[in-house]
Amino acid sequence: MSEGFRPQNLAFSRMVVEEDGPILPVAKLRDGAGRTGCPFHDVRHMLRDVGLRPTRQRLALGWLLFAKGDRHVSAEILHEEAIKARFPVSLATVYNTLHQFTEVGLLRELAVDGSKTYFDTNPSDHHHFFLEGENNLVDIPSTSVEVERIPEPPEGYEVARVDVVVRLRPKRRS
Repeated sequence: MSEGFRPQNLAFSRMVVEEDGPILPVAKLRDGAGRTGCPFHDVRHMLRDVGLRPTRQRLALGWLLFAKGDRHVSAEILHEEAIKARFPVSLATVYNTLHQFTEVGLLRELAVDGSKTYFDTNPSDHHHFFLEGENNLVDIPSTSVEVERIPEPPEGYEVARVDVVVRLRPKRRS
């Protein structure tokens, strides 16, 4: 391997490929197989696996995000959690970190309304119920939704993924 070659700069180096398919770095934390018992150590390894430098801010925000399992958070929610955990960080830093994590595949960004964005700690292919009034997202397995036909993308583009968000509200009484 040449001295200038850095595998972490390649997109496919972000996941480990096994017989059953790719294993995302986040999945290693989720299933416990890649855990060492120290949350900061685990997050540090996950960040290095995707080519991000484990800064103090990334470690703290990563621990807050991934230590609680699969979840959907907004930047404002994560900012509040950081402040409550006595980790003073600006909202701008939270946004920057969430977008960096999304770019390397640790998170999945979901725009529910034009003004509301959530970040999903489960970046695998799946869909969501959005509980109106509660502003809460709930995962739907991808096998539970069938999309029969999607439009042909314009010249020079390809479909990256299809996100289905099913909006729910309490039944109205008759």
